[in-house]
Amino acid sequence: MSKSLLLTALVLATISTSTLAQNAQRSGTPEEQKACTKDVSRYCRTMMDQGDLVILSCLQQNRAKISAACDKVLKDHGQ
Repeated sequence: MSKSLLLTALVLATISTSTLAQNAQRSGTPEEQKACTKDVSRYCRTMMDQGDLVILSCLQQNRAKISAACDKVLKDHGQ
C-alpha cells in the first residue's frame, strides 16, 4: 500500500471515528479512501508525516481545489 493511500485511509478512519457517535453506520469505505488519495498526494504531500488531523485540515484548507469526489466524502463525514 502506498504511503499516500495509507495516510488517506488513516484520515478517513479519523473522520469516521469523530463522527461515529453521531452516526454509527458511517465509515470510510475503500471507495471513499480512493476518492481523496490523489488530493492528499497533490495538496498535502509536505504534511503527510504530521498526522491525520493535519492532513484533514490541509484538505479543508484546499477545499476549493480538491476533487468533487473527495469534497463529497468530507461533507458526508461532517467535515
